Amino acid sequence: MNSSTATPNSLPARPRPESRQAYRAWRVITTRWMDNDQYGHINNVVYYSWFDTVVNNHLIERGALDPARSSVIGLVVETQCHYFAPLAFPQVVEAGLRVAHMGTSSVRYKVGLFAQGAPESAAHGHFVHVYVNRAANRPVPLPAELRRALEELQ
Repeated sequence: MNSSTATPNSLPARPRPESRQAYRAWRVITTRWMDNDQYGHINNVVYYSWFDTVVNNHLIERGALDPARSSVIGLVVETQCHYFAPLAFPQVVEAGLRVAHMGTSSVRYKVGLFAQGAPESAAHGHFVHVYVNRAANRPVPLPAELRRALEELQ
């Protein structure tokens, strides 16, 4: 049984860390003093901020997004994270990115967060954008330049 399948009397399989080979693009994240919570590790809300940063920086670097002027923008409609090992300041984090699914107007990104040099993810999750016309706030097909930037992540 895979992690997305469950029988009526069972729970889905517990998510497991992923390997670096599962990801297509990488970004280094420098943790900050303020990222740690009172328990001495990175607060869970920071992981979601990193997901957002990794996805949008990739799109900006590929010329597929201009946050101030693009007529088509991505709105987050779903996000999830599974945690496996703590990360803490002053660690360096390496974030892997891939596209798990590309639809007509939506994209499901997968992001893996790794302690520097670690073979398996300390956390991984997904992030779904629905792309909309900025002015009308209605879904639109993915523009060609965005689709090209996403195809290299599949």
